Order: sequence, then structure tokens, then C-alpha cells
Amino acid sequence: MIASITLTDHLMKTYSRQPIAFTHGQGAWLWSTDGKKYLDGLAGIAVNGLGHNHPKLVKAIADQAARLIHTSNLYGIVEQSALADEVCRLSNMQEAFFCNSGAEANEAAIKLARHYGYKRGINNAKIIVMERAWHGRTLATLAATDSEKAKVGFGELPGGFVRVPYKNMAAIEQAKAENPEIQAVLLEVLQGEGGINIADADYLRTLRQFCSDNGWLLMIDEVQSGIGRTGKWFGFQHADIQPDVITLAKGLGSGVPIGACLAAGPAYQVMGPGSHGTTFGGGPLVSVAALTTLQVMAEEGLLEHATAMGQLIRATLTRELAGVAGVREIRGRGLMIGIELLKPCAELVAIARDKGLIINVTRDNVVRLLPPLVIQHEEAELLATELAPIIRTFLQTP
Repeated sequence: MIASITLTDHLMKTYSRQPIAFTHGQGAWLWSTDGKKYLDGLAGIAVNGLGHNHPKLVKAIADQAARLIHTSNLYGIVEQSALADEVCRLSNMQEAFFCNSGAEANEAAIKLARHYGYKRGINNAKIIVMERAWHGRTLATLAATDSEKAKVGFGELPGGFVRVPYKNMAAIEQAKAENPEIQAVLLEVLQGEGGINIADADYLRTLRQFCSDNGWLLMIDEVQSGIGRTGKWFGFQHADIQPDVITLAKGLGSGVPIGACLAAGPAYQVMGPGSHGTTFGGGPLVSVAALTTLQVMAEEGLLEHATAMGQLIRATLTRELAGVAGVREIRGRGLMIGIELLKPCAELVAIARDKGLIINVTRDNVVRLLPPLVIQHEEAELLATELAPIIRTFLQTP
């Protein structure tokens, strides 16, 4: 067993890591190197939907590793084809490109939108993106992301993005009038890093129709909100719309690195041989992990379970924090929950950790909860009842 969390100086200092490391987990629980037990309210940032050490996932990965791990996309990959069939069935899409992360999935979507414009005679296609959006840390996805802090020090980023306020159709209409090269809209239907901001169904339906009327692609980033996180397979399904492009990652592989860019309708077959590629994307091992994730979620009813557990957590927090000054709003959908406070609260991460809770703070003042989809009733209640007094004490402390 690893007995220390001392980190080597050979690690590039790209993270401000917390002073903790974990040795193993079970369900919604993690154990640190010093043997302390923690309730996981973050799930590896919306990744470990099946929790930790799910027996069917562990067995599927082990069995596949014993058969074949990698061959590359120079050849057919049976497991990848099966995954494409299943994920397209669930999303009502027509084709899938598999990669290794959410940023890569969004990079593929950006390239697809530009190639779509090129094929329509537009050499410099532009994409509408949203305020408070987060799409990744590659140069192009960073340019699409609305975080000045993340962009510092990287010089001039790729252009071609038109930023508008979230949930504002008038701004999109104005952008169209000013930018005839726009060919797509890229957005999250539920912003995660942006503070758990939810786009209402009417806005999404209006946007869907507007994109169709103007020949634009509607591209939805489901990297954090997809794969059951909101109580449906994909967040856009709450609005009963159909995108042209969907990007996925995080929960798709339950911890193994996989991303996907799905296309349909006018985006179908825009990309051809040589237009994009990846060495590792959609290999046998990760494809089996993703297929097993989707299978287990269906077998265990985790969509309905995420809805119920999310309602329980939000209702308990609302009750426990009723009347507490400084709580602006408790919001979310399924097991994607935000508690917005009226002051910065990054220090709550360490305070909660000392109490045995793993949480996250985003946008400086939003406590973000993304627990495993398998979290049980008593664990969900415990998460909320233990977190509420931590927040209450923090807000009442001068």
C-alpha cells in the first residue's frame, strides 16, 4: 500500500493538488493513504458514474485486457463498432468518432463545423459560443471557453468564435446579422464549470429551430451532463430536441479515458478519411468499458435513480439551509447540483474534506456536487446533511 502522498518533483506543476491521495474505493466511498474514509461527492469530476470498484466493470476491463488492449484505427475494431451502434441508438445520432477526452471531442466538433462551412463555400466558418462556457484546454477549445484566467500566458488563440450571453436568443439573432460566416452554435445545456447553469426547454427549442432555419449546426457539449448525469441519457433530452453534433467523455467510460463526437442530419458524413484521426481513440479496452457502463446503467435503472437521488439531495439542502443568509440558490438536475453562495467559498473544499466529504467549488462561489450515479439513499442524505452545517457555519463566520 502507498504510505505517503509526497509528490515527486518530476511532475509538471500544472495542478494545485490537494494534500490527499486515495488508495481504493467502493461504491460512493474512497479511502486515503492514511486510511481515512471519504464520501465521494465529485466522482472524479462527473466521471465515475458507476462509483468505485463496480464488479461488472472491473471484470469487463480485466477480461478485455487479457484478450486485446490496442491495435489502432488502421484496422477495424469490433468493440468500437458495437459502442458506436449503442451510443447512436441512445442518442438518435448517425455516426460516432471516438477519441480520448472531452477536449478532444470538442476539438473534433469544432473541426467538423469548420469543414461543414468549407463544404458550403465558407472558408472561415465561425461558431457561436456562450458566456461562462467551458469546452477544454487545447488551444481551440480554450478559445471557445469563457475563462480569462485559463487563457493567460498562451498568446493569441485561434479565432472563429462569436461569444454571446447564455440563454439569450436576441444576442444570437444579432450575432447572425453581424457575422454571415456563422455556421454553428456550440453550447452546454447545463453548464458545469460555469456554475450549474441550466438552459430552459423553451430556449433550447427556439435555438434548435433557429439553427435549422439558418442551416447552422446545433452542437451540444454533453461532456459533463451526458451519460445519465441529469437523469436522462443526455441533458438535451429534457427539452425534447435533437442536436446535429454531440460531444461526450467523462462518464462514458467510468474512469478510462474516452471521448466521442457524434453527428447526425446535416453533420452526417461531413468528415471523411484523412480529415481527422487519433491513435488511441476507441480502442478495444476503452470501448468495452464504455459498453459495460451503458449496460450496467440500464440494468440498474441509474437514470431514474439519479433523478431520485438528485431530488433528495436538493430537497435536503433546501430544508437544512432554509433561512440561512448568504445562500443565493440551490439548483441542478439529476446528480448535477450547484449551491450558489453570495461570497467566494473555495475554502469549503478543504473544510469539507476535513469532515470526510469530497466536494468541489467552481466559479469561486458555487459548491458543485457530482456524486456517483450509484449513490444510495442513506449516502445521498448523509452528503446533504453533513454538507449543510459546513456551509451554514462558513456563511455565519465573519
